[in-house]
Amino acid sequence: MDSEISPAGRQLIAMQHGVISTRQAARAGITDIRKMLRRDAWQRLHQGVYATFPGTPDREAELWAALLRAGPDAVLCLQTAAERHGLLSQPSEAIHIAVGRTDDPARNGKIPGVVIHRSDALVRARHPALTPPCTRVEDTVLDLIKTSGSIDQAYDWICRAIGRRRTTAERIGETLRERKRFPDREEIELALGDASDGVLSILERRYVRGVERAHGLPEAVRQRKVRGGGKKYFLDNLYDKYMLCVELDGTTAHPADEQWRDKRRDRANLAAARIVTIRIGYLDVCDQSHRCQTAAEVAAILSGRGPVVGNSCGAGSCPLPGRRPLSRHSAASRP
Repeated sequence: MDSEISPAGRQLIAMQHGVISTRQAARAGITDIRKMLRRDAWQRLHQGVYATFPGTPDREAELWAALLRAGPDAVLCLQTAAERHGLLSQPSEAIHIAVGRTDDPARNGKIPGVVIHRSDALVRARHPALTPPCTRVEDTVLDLIKTSGSIDQAYDWICRAIGRRRTTAERIGETLRERKRFPDREEIELALGDASDGVLSILERRYVRGVERAHGLPEAVRQRKVRGGGKKYFLDNLYDKYMLCVELDGTTAHPADEQWRDKRRDRANLAAARIVTIRIGYLDVCDQSHRCQTAAEVAAILSGRGPVVGNSCGAGSCPLPGRRPLSRHSAASRP
């Protein structure tokens, strides 16, 4: 059979990880697929789509089979595209595929193991080079944001894409502006602004909005790169003028098995530079009364190392005095 396949056909099969459609097979000079199936040399993966090998298909072959079944213009999207861009550590349970509004990938609208999504912007959203074909990382992030159940989930996708250096907040913002309709656009634009400033975890965003901005504290430098002990590392929030570092102990940014290493690093390196480090956790920034108390503690340390800072957020139990004036961050200071 291999001798009957054109060189271009063999190259196509190799590129598609051993998977081919009926139409492609005919163009490659393969005239008797049924013979190969009877010999168990090939196997049917979907209607009109075959693996040119026996045994269990790998993930690449599964994706190609689903795409070939869905149609020539189909692309991977949502969680499956996120998988391809390295935003997910495990394969998505279902294969998510986008097709054109008028495409008909299956007569009954269903392909086993595949979720079909319809789009008017496949040409623009399609990545120009990646195979199997999928949506660009910026479009993938925005698609996932639209399906998120909360702003925290949406922000997590932004942080993953930027933190793993797959894209930038600016590029996601440019793609967002290309979309005429997008739910909660203003909130997502504010979130992208936070990410652009180096706020790269949900916990850090809650600190910035609910503790720092809401209580009129100075703006820290985010993700400040420093060197110590012959290594470089990043500080979550560094108040340079005050020699104070605020680190966020969240399981995403700081897994439990790394936190003791972080604490040793603080003592060994930051103490030598006379930088005071405080570490705060989830409850310190997520509960209203805890946020106010955290702000008061940070304000006390900052005020002891420079000019007095900090204002009440307006909550009745807030221990800080006064009320800060409105600023450009006022509307965005809610956690």
